[in-house]
Amino acid sequence: MWGETVLIGLIMVGIIGKAPLIATSACVLMVIKLCHLTHYFPLIERRGLEVGLLLLMLSVLTPIVKEKISLSELKDSLFSWPGFLAFLGGILATYMNSDGLRMLKNQPELLLGLVIGSIVGIAFLGGAPVGPLMAAGLAAFFLKIINFFR
Repeated sequence: MWGETVLIGLIMVGIIGKAPLIATSACVLMVIKLCHLTHYFPLIERRGLEVGLLLLMLSVLTPIVKEKISLSELKDSLFSWPGFLAFLGGILATYMNSDGLRMLKNQPELLLGLVIGSIVGIAFLGGAPVGPLMAAGLAAFFLKIINFFR
């Protein structure tokens, strides 16, 4: 029963904080739960991240396919300082995200803190709701730093 309470809270926070993706996600989960379609939860839990990342990649790659960005612009971008830093950022982000996924598998109780932190970032700091995985990576990084100094 507390799951529904959390979802209602997320819906309210999403609406108040002008974070429609949070509110919509909570609404979809509430509908699935209320319609007794909970047998889909393991599928969503197992494949939801992959589907979300697939949609994100499709969104990012579409301008290239639509040829809004030329091959020479891509080449010039890659061999510029911002392009090189973007390349390094991609390497670092994927490494940190894999650490975050490992952390969530080993300590799933930390997910609530990541979700609440993401909501606060969206609602009060104007953040974008693409952060739970990156938040996990950053949390894993922070934990590594703390453990290093112990």
